Amino acid sequence: MGIVKEIMGQCMKELAFGFDAFSFSSSSSRPKRCCTRKHQTVSMLPKTVQLQLPTPSSQPLFVKDESFNRDTAKNPVTLTITGTLTIKHSRTTEMEMMAMMLQHFDDFNNNHALLERGLVMQLVSTEIDPRTMEPKVSNRVVLEGLKFFSVGAERSTHKVEFEIDSNFGFPGAIIVTNKYHKEIFFEAFSIEGFVDFSCNSWVQPQKLHPDKRIFFYNKASLPCETAMGLEELRKEELRQLRGNGKGVRRGSERVYDYDVYNDLGNPDKGNEHVRPILGTKDYPSPRRCRTGRPPSKTDKKFESSIEASMGTYVPRDEAFEAFKRLSDVQNIYKTKDMDIESFLPMEMTNNIHNAVQDYFKFNTPHVITGNSCSILDEELGRQALAGINPLTIKRLESFPPVSDLDPSICGAHESALKEEHITSHLNGMSVQQAMAKKKLFILDYHDAYIPFLNDINGHEDRKAYATRTILYLTEVGTLKPIAIELSLPHQAKQVLTPPMDATSYWLWQIGKAHVCSNDAGVHQLVHHWLRTHACMEPFIIGAHRQLSVMHPVFKLLKPHLKHTLQINAMAREALINEGGIIESDFFPGKHSTKILSAAYKDWWRFDMEALPADLIRRGLAEPDPTEPHGLRLVIEDYPYANDGLLIWFALEDLVRTYVNYYYRDGNMIGSDNELQAWYNEVINVGHHDHANASWWPKLSTPSDLISILTTLIWVSSVQHSAVNFGQYPLGGYVPMRSPHMKKLLPKEGDPEYKKFLDNPEGYLLSCLPNLFETTKFLAVVNILSQHSPDEEYIGQRKDLSDWAGDPDIINAFYKFSVDLKRIEKEIEKKNKDPKCRNRCGAGIPPYELLIATSGPGVTCRGVPNSISI
Repeated sequence: MGIVKEIMGQCMKELAFGFDAFSFSSSSSRPKRCCTRKHQTVSMLPKTVQLQLPTPSSQPLFVKDESFNRDTAKNPVTLTITGTLTIKHSRTTEMEMMAMMLQHFDDFNNNHALLERGLVMQLVSTEIDPRTMEPKVSNRVVLEGLKFFSVGAERSTHKVEFEIDSNFGFPGAIIVTNKYHKEIFFEAFSIEGFVDFSCNSWVQPQKLHPDKRIFFYNKASLPCETAMGLEELRKEELRQLRGNGKGVRRGSERVYDYDVYNDLGNPDKGNEHVRPILGTKDYPSPRRCRTGRPPSKTDKKFESSIEASMGTYVPRDEAFEAFKRLSDVQNIYKTKDMDIESFLPMEMTNNIHNAVQDYFKFNTPHVITGNSCSILDEELGRQALAGINPLTIKRLESFPPVSDLDPSICGAHESALKEEHITSHLNGMSVQQAMAKKKLFILDYHDAYIPFLNDINGHEDRKAYATRTILYLTEVGTLKPIAIELSLPHQAKQVLTPPMDATSYWLWQIGKAHVCSNDAGVHQLVHHWLRTHACMEPFIIGAHRQLSVMHPVFKLLKPHLKHTLQINAMAREALINEGGIIESDFFPGKHSTKILSAAYKDWWRFDMEALPADLIRRGLAEPDPTEPHGLRLVIEDYPYANDGLLIWFALEDLVRTYVNYYYRDGNMIGSDNELQAWYNEVINVGHHDHANASWWPKLSTPSDLISILTTLIWVSSVQHSAVNFGQYPLGGYVPMRSPHMKKLLPKEGDPEYKKFLDNPEGYLLSCLPNLFETTKFLAVVNILSQHSPDEEYIGQRKDLSDWAGDPDIINAFYKFSVDLKRIEKEIEKKNKDPKCRNRCGAGIPPYELLIATSGPGVTCRGVPNSISI
């Protein structure tokens, strides 16, 4: 009801002042536009309320008397209108405050300097002046004084009075010049309390950035609907954001551009620190945000190291406030003294202090809350459906499985798996019968790892197989592993089956540990980093470069783009870089970037990132017109898919309403120059190595756009949450999910085999990371699994003023929020249903990762709007 009252109030104000929320110009000579929308009665919540939107008006702003309007058309009078600026203050240290006080003391002794200080602001009308054919503008107002630098207050508000003539029209933009020496965060601006500008941006000092800043009012408009007075400003704003592609980017800038991943290694330290450049013919990759750092001294193809250049550039508005780089987390472990207070903010220090200082004082991971023996066969199968990586499992459609790789590089295609290995576990069925009844599934990591295993296993403390695991779907809907194939390049493959004696029991346990280690690597490298973080980055860069902040698509996507560039920059500093957390903790080590590139080249497809398409691709869903959404799951109790599809279709419904509202004529998609420029640039520049792929979806119709936008929002919110926020609760028990293994299976005749027979449990533990490595790994995934206190979750929009004049859209957002509450209730009901054995039962944690909201910290639930930690 609060939202409804707010919108009703807005509409009443519009009616009272006599301006048209949809019409930008009163000029009868205005050229015809390529797209228009009719005014109509729209339904608001509750449905009994009907609002009639105002009809087009030819009156100038604030003028209600017709005779007065006729007189002032020839002899305009001057009006004063009041704007309110809200400034958000950053946390200011005592030293910064002292510096500011000294600076201002100097200013008072320098009258010339003082006169040059202030914020210069000017209103721009949506109309053009017919005499000059330039936008109508107000006078310039200078806002001065020390009041901008409030001590202790989080934000402050300031009144600004503008003079306009009575024919000014509707205020559509403000132009700002910051003549202070300090950047200022514009949070919001409003005119007379009803024309809103959601700024949320840093305004830099003019001496650093001469370009004037432009802020547009909150009305969403397609390019062809842009008010004539704002057309050039709309283009200028995008020009500023694109930059010129040259030079070193400074932290105060807000330029978005593309580059290859040539910053992950450090050739200046020696050849062992070199890593492949991702984004080349040999190593395809999405592009990342360009920093323009100087090249390395040793090899000009590489960017210089981060240590030598004060951190990684991201556009200023993308940067976290008061948050240190993730490399600071990595620095904790450079020595075992662990003086963590010197590296991290207090809030982060409190989170990990006990864990690092006293070792295993972590909260118990969810996976062992009820049953400490979490490496059971049934648990391995359950984790494939409801664990931290539910994206790898697929239906077995041919037996034995076959590799797609070149046998000259990776060995024979033939699998060592035979029917005799598994027929005794199929309840009397043959393998072909079991496949026909959709009873057999596979976790297949063979092709992902086999090309790199010789190099990986060349390291003394890293040993791995490329594994395949066959799982059988039981009558009660759970998965049970019935065979594990362990492969090494150009060597005989080994097959393990469920144990028959003590020796085979322990070999089976070690084999399962290798499967889980394989899974941990693919999860982190492919399903987490590549599919969400890396592949979303070009879409984010392109959106800022090609879509105006006024564009309806940008406004829809904006919350889902937040913070990702900063997090990805932090990842290049400390996660995926040479010597970073992934290399040091996960078994692929320095070959991780090659595995990433191979997965992007041979497997990633944007058209398969939509949840229904992904499930069908993996054989886990089939089209079925009798189902509510035309899709039937092959495994009925598949928590990730069950919950994910509920959110997918609710999200798709929201996007459909939104797109159809702004694109009521299908031809408008093709004629939207900003939209087409964005999508084309993402394909041809941001994902250049797949630019010629035939699988890219077309963007010609509203249906195309609905699919593309739903997929982008899905990946950046729901899919990322599914693979990220359970990393500690569901992946924090190292014996079940070791990030790397130190030994292969013992072979008869080897010295290790006797040690294994004498103490098989000790041998298994010796395969796992040591205590210090485990502590480091747990501390990192604990941090990555946390929600921040100010997280904004899917279904939440802190600012709906962008659609104050579009109650249909407010209605759609409200309905989506209600849908998510309903879905949460359905999830909670399933988590208590004993028939859902993959999410309910003794010692089995409920599956809550896709419940929309969460409190702060490690909660194993919550879906933030964007890729955030």
